[in-house]
Amino acid sequence: LLPEALEVWSVDLLGRLLPRHLEIIYRINDDFLDDVRERFGDDMMRLRNMSIIGEHPYRSVRMAYLATVAGAKVNGVAELHSQLLRDKVLHEFAEMYPDKFTNVTNGVTPRRFIRLANPSLASLITEALGAGWTVDLERLRGLEALAEDAEFRERFAAVKAANKRHLSDVLERRDGVTIDDTHLLDVMVKRLHEYKRQTLKVLHIVTEYERIVSGKVAAADIQPRTFIFGAKAAPGYAMAKRIIHLINSVASVVNNDPRVEGRLKVVFPPNYNVTLAESIIPAADLSEQISLAGKEASGTGNMKLALNGALTIGTDDGANVEIRQLVGDDNFFLFGMTEPEVEALWAKGYKPADFYQADPQLRAAMDL
Repeated sequence: LLPEALEVWSVDLLGRLLPRHLEIIYRINDDFLDDVRERFGDDMMRLRNMSIIGEHPYRSVRMAYLATVAGAKVNGVAELHSQLLRDKVLHEFAEMYPDKFTNVTNGVTPRRFIRLANPSLASLITEALGAGWTVDLERLRGLEALAEDAEFRERFAAVKAANKRHLSDVLERRDGVTIDDTHLLDVMVKRLHEYKRQTLKVLHIVTEYERIVSGKVAAADIQPRTFIFGAKAAPGYAMAKRIIHLINSVASVVNNDPRVEGRLKVVFPPNYNVTLAESIIPAADLSEQISLAGKEASGTGNMKLALNGALTIGTDDGANVEIRQLVGDDNFFLFGMTEPEVEALWAKGYKPADFYQADPQLRAAMDL
């Protein structure tokens, strides 16, 4: 859904490096536009919009269009993503090829992200449901009958506590970082990007910190919480690197202020990777899935965290929509605007200063 994800290649570059391929693409485009004329007539606007060859700001091959024309099927990776492809990104193609568009929601393997990453939880589930759940996740519905079973809940809590202790050991050994394994672990692990809104999570942390240091709330009254970020920035993405610096700067202040009394801690382990994820995800209590609605195609971290027993706070976006449908509204903390509300705000004109002036708590955090 992001423009950067819809590749375009310069016609000049392709002509120099792959001239025969460019000839074939031109032929595909000519035949395709003939089909468009036959279906819709000489609608020049439609022809320009649907041409595989873009003319502005320079002549280019629009790879998503080429793939749509050449492919037998076009699928999004979550119900909302597929709908947005049909309604917006590839709307005119969906009008021409309605049967070509479908949905295949992304997924993750429980054999990697539960059985391997969280063997204690896997053993508990297998004891309750049998071994078949690793190849048929629908069987996890059998756990619903154990939701009010005090013994099962106690054993589940014990697994989570053990995973927190394991994570604490990993971080101390790996990075020299100590965490309190009795804290609520508030986890945001994903690619670093503005639309994923790590900055919004930082604002939450700064707001909590400001409430303590300004005396609005006693540190002892704050839920003890460790915020864990895991992310990498693309090499040329300057803003993402500034966000990394921001998170580390906030961590330096919050973690070293005695007024906080150890009730808040911010941890951003370097070089986040799958190996570290296999320790963080089983230990998480809260899964942060707060991308700007309409921008997240699907997401898979949301699935990994949910499968390991973390509660989700998330926008109505990507695969969050389907997770909420499966677990029920009572087990999902819905957050933020919907995609139509985001579109309406952009159409009206988004002015951050208006929010700053209208919200004293936001103003206090920004001015700190």
